[in-house]
Amino acid sequence: MTTPKRKVLTIKEAAKLIEGLTEYRIRQMCISGDLPCFKAGKKYLISEEALMKAVFGYYEPEGGDAA
Repeated sequence: MTTPKRKVLTIKEAAKLIEGLTEYRIRQMCISGDLPCFKAGKKYLISEEALMKAVFGYYEPEGGDAA
């Protein structure tokens, strides 16, 4: 039994993923706690699932199974 891998994004990658959302705004969401994330050194790392839930209210993986 294998567990599915979760995709973790940097702020730059997250901004590229969602058009209209800037790196600055994502960083502010991380700092304020609106977007769950963790720091690795100086970088904020954000799970793709947390990003989608924070922005759109839901997460639908590429396979099509809504979580």
